[in-house]
Amino acid sequence: MTPSPESMSALGPWHRLDLLLARLRRRREPLTLLVDALVVVVCWNATYLFRLGFERWFAARADYDVLVLAGVVAVYAAAFSLLGVPKGLWRFSGFGEVQRFALACMLAGGVSAGVIIALGLVKIPRSVLALHPIVTLMGLALVRLLYRMVYEHLRSRIAGQGGEVRRAVVLGAGAAARLLLAGLRAQGWVVLGLLDDDAGKQGAVVAGVPVLGPLEMLPRLAGAGSQHSDASAATHVVVAMPSATRAQRRRALDLAAATGLPVLTVPSADELRTGTARIERLRDIEPDDLLGREPVVLDDAGVAATLRGRVVLVTGAGGSIGSELCRQVARFGPARLVLLELSEFNLYTIEQELAAAFPHVALEPLIGDVKDAAWMQALCARWRPAVVFHAAAYKHVPLMEGANAAAALANNVLGTCRTAEAAALAGVERFVLISTDKAVNPTNVMGASKRAAEQVITALAARHAGTRFMAVRFGNVLGSSGSVIPRFKEQIARGGPVTVTHPDIIRYFMTIPEAARLVLQAAAVGESGQVMVLDMGEPVRIVDLARDLIRLSGHTTDEIAIEFTGLRPGEKLYEELLADTEATLPTTVQRLRVARIAAGGDDVDDAAALAAWIARTEAVGSDDTAARALLRGWVPEYRPPAP
Repeated sequence: MTPSPESMSALGPWHRLDLLLARLRRRREPLTLLVDALVVVVCWNATYLFRLGFERWFAARADYDVLVLAGVVAVYAAAFSLLGVPKGLWRFSGFGEVQRFALACMLAGGVSAGVIIALGLVKIPRSVLALHPIVTLMGLALVRLLYRMVYEHLRSRIAGQGGEVRRAVVLGAGAAARLLLAGLRAQGWVVLGLLDDDAGKQGAVVAGVPVLGPLEMLPRLAGAGSQHSDASAATHVVVAMPSATRAQRRRALDLAAATGLPVLTVPSADELRTGTARIERLRDIEPDDLLGREPVVLDDAGVAATLRGRVVLVTGAGGSIGSELCRQVARFGPARLVLLELSEFNLYTIEQELAAAFPHVALEPLIGDVKDAAWMQALCARWRPAVVFHAAAYKHVPLMEGANAAAALANNVLGTCRTAEAAALAGVERFVLISTDKAVNPTNVMGASKRAAEQVITALAARHAGTRFMAVRFGNVLGSSGSVIPRFKEQIARGGPVTVTHPDIIRYFMTIPEAARLVLQAAAVGESGQVMVLDMGEPVRIVDLARDLIRLSGHTTDEIAIEFTGLRPGEKLYEELLADTEATLPTTVQRLRVARIAAGGDDVDDAAALAAWIARTEAVGSDDTAARALLRGWVPEYRPPAP
């Protein structure tokens, strides 16, 4: 398809020439063969001119010279094809290519001369037969030299007008693509074409850019998989399908990754709807783009009834989950949002962000420690929150497994107990604990401490009927601090290697917004003493995530290697969302289940038992060995790995 006048006129002259050359490259091999055939014809006539002079170079030729020339061109074309001359990239032509030309010209010239002499065509000058291969060799080299000079001048002129040349193939030809094109042109991009699976759009022109075909055309269009492919024809692939399903977007990303080019995407439908991003603001592939399944849609109306006009407290407000909880809570218009955080920097960051994004929401940023019982009771008594989301926790498995076991026990168990007791004394309506799938049959300190925290919630639920105590258990959160995705991105940016603990390790994954929505939903529908579990679909292999990110960054696993470092202390090959002894109950929300938390090894349902356990927890101090021993008694299913 030829470039449309509209698309050409919207660009500068050098960009227009670049766009034309880029589109011609898709037919590089037949065009190269045609140009080389014309060079053979021109050089045949130039040889006659050199041999016979201007007066006789045409008049003295034999009547059958045209037929001979046609045969010579056919022989040269066959030799060029046999030796792969049309596959060469003109802008990279060098001595190696000249050697290939020389061999092709010698072969074709020798065959042509032999056939002409054998047929007795004596009117064809023998000097023409001898000189023509040499002149043709010079002509082929000269044509490529001129092209390279023009191309490099073109690159320098475009670079002088706006930096690096960026040429994109856009996947998707809907409304998003139409809005995107104007913004890309304003930023100096050249759009080579659109691809869309909708047969009704194929062959059409969107904002002056042709729809070249279905998505399956992308590898061929970008020259993927060929060592001779000209990567300059397209420098990027842009996925412009914000309203597509997760499966459709994942398929588009897989096709884009197969090209070996850097892949960008437009903001998601949620980002566009909330106004947090503009359509022309291209971004790198984010973790949720790789999830490959539909996100769970929860009951926003029920959540709004729980939060709107109420005072809400979020502990660990500056963390990955806590900060997203604050953003989503703020959307529902609480009367006041109390932000509790131990890190001054994290608290300042989230407070500034929320103040700019939600100026109508009253914020109360507080620095404090959830383990301080008196301070937590004073906080709850002063602000009287109706809902508490307890996200403050130590969650990094390897760090907690070492010399931080006592710290994990204190923060995750004692901190939960102190916060929950303060909430109950202040008459909080709902208390939601952020738990984890690592609390199921734990093999590490972090998981065991979160399981113990769940049991604290169970015990307090039996003692304080006025407050609904519940927990939310989900798998790994893509993109959270300390998770694999940010680490993989950093390793790729450094040139690798990307480190994975084990080739068979799998995890359940969800995005940070999904995790936050699940927590809010638990607050709305959960009953006291329950743990909410999300149906997270199929688990994902970590090594597959690593390969996806490498490919989508425009690299291969040959360029950036994947290294397996071995399972870390306390790490399992797979995680579980439910223990064998836990029963599940349906909820009114699709794909949301409830597991009733079972009691631990020792009965902590009565106040005296719980007080005894908390006293023992406080007595541990900084003794990591004692902390592990206490967790083994409290959580009988805790099976730490052998040293």
